[in-house]
Amino acid sequence: FYFTGSKEHNVAIRSRALKKGWSLNEYAFTGENVPTKIHDEADIYRALGLDFVPPELRENRGEIEAADEGTLPRLLEWENLRGTFHNHTTESDGKASLHAMAEGARELGLQYLGIADHSKSSPQANGLSVERLAAQVETIAAWNKEHGSEQFRLFAGSEVDILKSGALDFEDDLLATLDYAVASVHNALTLDEDEMTKRIIKAMENPHITMLGHLTGRLLLRRDGYAVNHEKIIDCAAETRTVIELNCNPKRFDMDWRWWHRARDKGVLCSINPDAHSINQLQYLRFGASVARKGWLRREDVVNTKPLKEMEAWLKLPKQKR
Repeated sequence: FYFTGSKEHNVAIRSRALKKGWSLNEYAFTGENVPTKIHDEADIYRALGLDFVPPELRENRGEIEAADEGTLPRLLEWENLRGTFHNHTTESDGKASLHAMAEGARELGLQYLGIADHSKSSPQANGLSVERLAAQVETIAAWNKEHGSEQFRLFAGSEVDILKSGALDFEDDLLATLDYAVASVHNALTLDEDEMTKRIIKAMENPHITMLGHLTGRLLLRRDGYAVNHEKIIDCAAETRTVIELNCNPKRFDMDWRWWHRARDKGVLCSINPDAHSINQLQYLRFGASVARKGWLRREDVVNTKPLKEMEAWLKLPKQKR
């Protein structure tokens, strides 16, 4: 118990025990009339009049009050995920072909895989030109015709650069041919918070942008995220019906878990995406489910829990009706 929660959570739990006249340490309850039938963590919470708190929520950020009131959410499970959207192939800077990525996703038990290679303003990532993206859309359609089924298909997308001005790297007429689009910042990372926030919001207001990629651009242990106002981004996502990505590449885990409860309460949907550049990296989805749980997310808060038929129908809806 002591090693599955934060210090803040454990202090709050010990304080609750003290109100009952007990002391709680890493070994046992002590004091008068202490509970004796303690065999697991659930018994500890039960003795304190609380519902079981999943380890991911143990941060003293409202979970104890919710456990007391019986209002803890039923959290997302890894097995709830049905597909994912932010993935790269050898057409840009990925290590595996489109076909190999598709087969890897199918072997993982997914029902759909979105292909979102880089756009033309990312030459360091071999970003696709207008012509190359148009050709890839045709390639994906042909792949679906030959290899797709009612159990699995590819979706044609792009990770579109958000330019310094907030404009997008591709014109709307090309974006309209895609099944979805991820908008991400990859350059001009030193803008101040106000400029960066306005830049991202302008991109999110585009009706062809389905989701926002790696919100802060951080690389854990290597590069801090750029300055951005999370509250304004979340509010804009709610207003424009833009999905926010939980980039579950272990280098990123972006948007940070601390912001997901707010986003959920605003009605913002999450897409758990591995930003996969190889077949094995598709398995980062498992990490994403854990981070989503830490952010209080339920199955209904994560868009890529939708089964294939529902996802096809959802993507065809106008953005404001999603």
